[in-house]
Amino acid sequence: MKVLWAPWRMEYIVSEKEQECIFCVRAASSKDRDNLLLYRGKKVFVMMNKYPYNNGHLMVVPYSHQSSLSGLDEDTRLEMMNTVQKGIDCLGIFRPEAFNIGINIGKIAGAGIEDHIHIHIVPRWSGDTNFMAVTGETRVIPEHIVDTYDKLYPVFNRA
Repeated sequence: MKVLWAPWRMEYIVSEKEQECIFCVRAASSKDRDNLLLYRGKKVFVMMNKYPYNNGHLMVVPYSHQSSLSGLDEDTRLEMMNTVQKGIDCLGIFRPEAFNIGINIGKIAGAGIEDHIHIHIVPRWSGDTNFMAVTGETRVIPEHIVDTYDKLYPVFNRA
């Protein structure tokens, strides 16, 4: 069994949480770059994870505030999966060797935001978990998150 260590996420875990749903608030805002929102579809949007496991860690989120897949209509579920594929395709600019894709449903499953379902897309590279994370509890993200946003935004929003 391989373990993906993410001790840098402790900042998020111990931080005071916003009272409102961050996904609903970010989607309602027009400040997409400030909110790391890359793409707006009809029923879902793509947002970068502010506390990424890896460079390019994305989330596909429905506009509808639901805690489970069963709370979403079929069109939204279909658009979510099609947008996951779009995310994988767009992340190709970084040449990842693999992806972790997952949905955490419920707090015990690891859902940091359990009331608004979302799908994580985490690009992976050979050696992306190295001695820095294992022994130094430090994650090396090779590029500033805003620089990654600036590279991905035009790829997501090609006409």
